Amino acid sequence: MLTVKNLNLYLLKDMRTLIEDLSFSVQPGERLALIGEEGNGKSTILKAIAQPHILKDYVKMTGEISTAGEMIAYLPQLRDPVLMEKTTEDYFNQMVDWHHFDYGEFYRLLSSMNFPEERISSSYRVGELSGGEKIKFLLLCEMMKNPSLLLLDEPSNDLDLESITWLEEFILGLKIPLVFVSHDETLLERCATSLLHIEQIQRKSSPRITKSGLGYRDYVKQREEEIERQRKQSKKDKDEFDKKIQRYQKVYERVQHELRSVSRGEPQTARNLKDKMHSVKSMGRRFEKEKESLTAKPDVEESVLVRFSSEVEIASRREVLDMKLDVLKRGERILSKNIHLALHGPEKICIVGKNGSGKTTLLKEIKKELEDNKIPHGYMPQTYSEVMKGKESAVDFLTRVGDKEEHTLIRTYLGSVKFTEEEMFHPVDELSGGQRAKLYFTKMILDQAQVLLLDEPTRNLSPLSSPEVRQALKSFPGCIIAVSHDRKLIEEVFDQVYLLDEEGLHLRRKEDLF
Repeated sequence: MLTVKNLNLYLLKDMRTLIEDLSFSVQPGERLALIGEEGNGKSTILKAIAQPHILKDYVKMTGEISTAGEMIAYLPQLRDPVLMEKTTEDYFNQMVDWHHFDYGEFYRLLSSMNFPEERISSSYRVGELSGGEKIKFLLLCEMMKNPSLLLLDEPSNDLDLESITWLEEFILGLKIPLVFVSHDETLLERCATSLLHIEQIQRKSSPRITKSGLGYRDYVKQREEEIERQRKQSKKDKDEFDKKIQRYQKVYERVQHELRSVSRGEPQTARNLKDKMHSVKSMGRRFEKEKESLTAKPDVEESVLVRFSSEVEIASRREVLDMKLDVLKRGERILSKNIHLALHGPEKICIVGKNGSGKTTLLKEIKKELEDNKIPHGYMPQTYSEVMKGKESAVDFLTRVGDKEEHTLIRTYLGSVKFTEEEMFHPVDELSGGQRAKLYFTKMILDQAQVLLLDEPTRNLSPLSSPEVRQALKSFPGCIIAVSHDRKLIEEVFDQVYLLDEEGLHLRRKEDLF
């Protein structure tokens, strides 16, 4: 059984405590989800359990992690570039123990994953597999270890809707305990049996961790109700206390006035007033102690604040895009044909399809069309390094003019998406995926784009922040064209959903997709 006792993780570069005095254990059959905002240490906890040696250069770790007797299977969020260049055959041979190879389990997993055996070949590199195939292949390699504990870090990233459904069924069918990180609210709702919520409170200066035996939906509801209850009680206590203080202040001022006004010829009255003032001051000291015991305002980590300008506006039914493509190609490979996509203000369109169908390629073609037509647009790529320069800071990435006024505005917006002062000047390649996603949203807000092109916009955002982002996108007054497999995002934000396949784009009803 996995047991963690008094774990402390300290970021050496930021000189900041990431995790403090964390203790928990994972029981047989438990599916424990780690949730919280980006940069709070979820992935670091998984690394501390599975690969503690890789943390030593940037994290000081104390405490105890007991995995005695456990065979751990671990799927990290970031894929090793060296691994991507290996053939699937070489990597599979490297990972499995052929002396104890269970052919029955091998073929059972192949069948349950619907993964073609011929993909394990010297003809395929790992990096050439589609997103869904890659996850299935890497999971297959890990599960062939016959693990007793499985760790998954964002396993639904890069998966299409069909593969996400498969992943949920795979998780629900596990016979071993699972610890996982996910930003997919639907997957959390369906799969998590318990939660570990990691927050950074007191302006991201202090960690707080809550272990809950509830499912995700019930936990969020209970948390919101408790926050609201505490907020109301805090306001009630403060209002009542303020009334007491006002009455006390009036008594104090009246006695003070009487003391100043008493004549020297009335020594007994003066003594009585001094005694009364002594009692009043004693009452004031009691109020000071009472103030300390009032219900405090809830100190919680708030979700990100995303607000698009209401000045961005596209006239209703104005034609924004009318694009026709005879063929959609990636290199020499034909992905689809006879594509026609029309967009009018202020429509919001989502494109779905299987991994490798060409959704990202199509989004880039749409971007070229908007550029040719000089339509102001913002673009959020799936691969953040496509636009970001790794060594520039968050402030550098957002700077256009470079004057003091812009610099102040940028820092204000970065604060609203929960960047600390230090993080604002970190190189972007040291930021988490969620922090970089927030940078793109901030850039689109500052640029006042009329059309947003979004490639998997919520894939790296905390599930606790995603509702705020969905609301912001829903109320965005311009147009949106997105590629996404986020089921809640599709359901709440988009007017129309198109399926991309080899024959083109096909309008689909939302209820037929999930």
